[in-house]
Amino acid sequence: MTLLVALVLGVVQGVFMFVPVSSTSHLVLTQTLLRERGVDLPAPDSPEMILFDLVVHVGTLVSVVIVMGDGLKELWHGVRGEAQGGVLRRGGPGLGLGLAEATSTRLILLMLVSVATTGVLGLAFQDLLGRVFASPTLVAVALLVTGALLWWTDAMTPERSGRRLRFAWRGPAQVTLTVALVIGAAQAVALAPGISRSGTTIFAALLLGMRRTLAARYSFYVAIPTIIAATGVQALQVWFDDVPADISWSAMAVGFVAAAAVGTAALWAVLRLLESARFRVFSVYVWALALVVLVTGLGARPPA
Repeated sequence: MTLLVALVLGVVQGVFMFVPVSSTSHLVLTQTLLRERGVDLPAPDSPEMILFDLVVHVGTLVSVVIVMGDGLKELWHGVRGEAQGGVLRRGGPGLGLGLAEATSTRLILLMLVSVATTGVLGLAFQDLLGRVFASPTLVAVALLVTGALLWWTDAMTPERSGRRLRFAWRGPAQVTLTVALVIGAAQAVALAPGISRSGTTIFAALLLGMRRTLAARYSFYVAIPTIIAATGVQALQVWFDDVPADISWSAMAVGFVAAAAVGTAALWAVLRLLESARFRVFSVYVWALALVVLVTGLGARPPA
């Protein structure tokens, strides 16, 4: 992989990591298109290419720290204050009452539950996900699903709440274990290219009643340990399987920096669109992209 190609893929990741249209699908389709044009690249479903994808995903985590750093600091100060104030000790040996009162600590633990749920399900269905990576047609179908979820996301407003569904009522103190498990499962589904991770987890959070700001924070915060863990697992697989080093570390570094820089601007824009319930513009985009893939057969026969 040349540095120019790494730069292009890093920019693609940076733009589409936070724009809820599935960054993985855009990486897979871009890689397939480049291969069809004669660019020397490993197959999208190869271990080294998946590792590169994860490295540029880690690059976009820098964007989360930059744009949402104040929220992370607030969460950290809340945990430290609860620990220093002895809130956790009030619940006795079981910590039940203590955790109920320690909102920040409890929220972090629930986020870790979401991450663990994603990890378990991701490992269980790893082979199936690998086949999706190699099939742009399946990616197109997944994009259609993503578009539908994004369309419904805008409809989830307090004014449209019915008797059974109450939107925008959960704050940090109302996040439960069930909510954490469902969001973790939603994130696992989004491991398949074409299903937007941010779009799916935000949709699930809103459906479960989270307020929009909390839904966005929860979605992007759980991405940090999830992506880091996935990158570590894939790196170990490449290392122990003695996979040929077809992608240099310099190319990975270029992709990492490009994804971080472009991702910062993209995340800033997406947060404002979410707050104003304007995600439907992304629905139109992913539906159009899915149609292009299905009609033209873009990448339908990846070179061997």
